[in-house]
Amino acid sequence: MAALKLTSAILFSLALRSSYAQTSSGNDTVLTACHSIASAVSSASGVYFPGSSNYAADIAHWANSSTENAVCSAEPGTAADVGAILRIVGQSRSPFGVKGGGHSPNPGFSSSTGIEISMTRFSEVTYHESSQTVDVGPGLIWDEVYSALAPQNVSVVGGRIEGVGLAGFTLGGGLSYKSNQRGLSLDNVQAYELVLPNGTVTTVTSADDDLWFGIRGIVTKFTLKTFQQTEIWGGTVVVPSSGLDAAVDAIVAFQDNVTDPKADINAAFVYAAGEVILNLLIFYDAPTPPAGIFDGFLAIPGANASSVSTRTFLDMVRFETGTGSADPNILLNAAPVITFSKPVLNAVINETQFWGDRLTPESASTWFNVVEVFLPSMFSHGSPSAYPPDRSVTISPVNLFLGWTNSSATDIMHDALVQSAAQMRAVAVADGQDVANAAIYSNYALDDAPLASVYGGNVQRLHEIRGTYDTDNVMGLAGGFKF
Repeated sequence: MAALKLTSAILFSLALRSSYAQTSSGNDTVLTACHSIASAVSSASGVYFPGSSNYAADIAHWANSSTENAVCSAEPGTAADVGAILRIVGQSRSPFGVKGGGHSPNPGFSSSTGIEISMTRFSEVTYHESSQTVDVGPGLIWDEVYSALAPQNVSVVGGRIEGVGLAGFTLGGGLSYKSNQRGLSLDNVQAYELVLPNGTVTTVTSADDDLWFGIRGIVTKFTLKTFQQTEIWGGTVVVPSSGLDAAVDAIVAFQDNVTDPKADINAAFVYAAGEVILNLLIFYDAPTPPAGIFDGFLAIPGANASSVSTRTFLDMVRFETGTGSADPNILLNAAPVITFSKPVLNAVINETQFWGDRLTPESASTWFNVVEVFLPSMFSHGSPSAYPPDRSVTISPVNLFLGWTNSSATDIMHDALVQSAAQMRAVAVADGQDVANAAIYSNYALDDAPLASVYGGNVQRLHEIRGTYDTDNVMGLAGGFKF
């Protein structure tokens, strides 16, 4: 599988939400570093300051709550210039963030009050028919990759909704419509062009044991496997609250009986107008599914499946968006599950109702829990990597998504996500599932999640990799999980 891919600023490992830039002397130091970067980089790159349109775009994130005001932004255009930037921030000890698509909801993970490094100029999509691979840049979002590959009738293992950044998604694991067939997105990486913390540019492949396991630095190019892509069949089945019991039965039956890896479902239990409804995404990786495998969902009383049809893969991705949101504040969390049994699914519904009722008066405006059902073999498609720490059992996540309007309610919302995920996990444990200490999906984890809760027994090795490849802890000046 391909290696880590710990997410952290984009690729970056771990780090430190530094308040350094918030002091006057700190700002002066960072400002000096900004000017040093402007002098050091080539004409392929640029440095921008507050008031410019480039700066505004560089610091902007999908969730406003994860946008921070940097002293300056840098847009490197070459790997060598990324190296120059890393040498300067390392020497000056300037805090920085690295932004790919800007889709992390955690404040400080891909943002900074120091120097924001935006990878927007790394937008290459180069398809190699002979090797059935594609070179892609970390500044891309997945729909741009799919669109560029569509004329070749090929695709890759990537994001499921519109607007998701390629870099952080892949480095954090990457759950896809194709994961039952091909594993995680990071399982399908063939090589990385990586700028090490000391500024050296290198290529990392599976022969590079430690770096392949736990990337340390900034990735400037991903080489991914490609696969033939036909039209697909899919869409959303909307189920009213009156149909939830039937929906639970249908999800359990699907999980128990459907082993076709081309089939995939995502069941979002949504709090809406005081009750819980279900938005169920169904997907089949061919123009027509085999007879019967989705019939249980289509037969739910009151369900609306009018959007389900044969369509292009890109159209399916654009059918659901992950970018636009009316919520200025957003956080995610995850609960680990092995089997979505009736007790677990009913707990998800109960948690959606309970916290929807409780948090709406606190300004919660979007609250849903997504049940992501994968085959037990899904983790078997890759080799050892930082995440998941254990590939012997596939852990499927419940993705908790919470958006709210009053920024002063952040602690309330954070604590609710922690409590709700813990309750879902507890129900799974009571159901006989061995998830008491199971790792949570890194791309959904809260910013204060303990390292062991994401990387399990791999934490010590990741500490050692940092000590070998980042002796000055340069990447510790960036955001993310700190090793």
